[in-house]
Amino acid sequence: MQPESIYAVIITLMTVLSSAAAWRYYEKRAQDKKEEETYIKDDCAKRIDRLEELLERSSQEKDELREKILELTKDVAELTIKVKYLEMENKRLLEFNNQILNKP
Repeated sequence: MQPESIYAVIITLMTVLSSAAAWRYYEKRAQDKKEEETYIKDDCAKRIDRLEELLERSSQEKDELREKILELTKDVAELTIKVKYLEMENKRLLEFNNQILNKP
């Protein structure tokens, strides 16, 4: 066998072996990339669901707080009116008391 033939056989074997290894490497790399993209999509979908849930809960809490504010505003208005009438009544009673005490 001639040395050129031996070199050709060795180079061919190395090429075939390295081609198979390279093919497996690129297949694995493509598979890993696909799995990573799937993971990212799943993660994003979970985050979006979580954010939508938080947004809905926040909206409900905002509506509840708005109702409480309206109720408290109404209560404050009622109490303001009661204080006004009590102050007027107190003033009237003080004047009446002063009139009684000042009579000879």
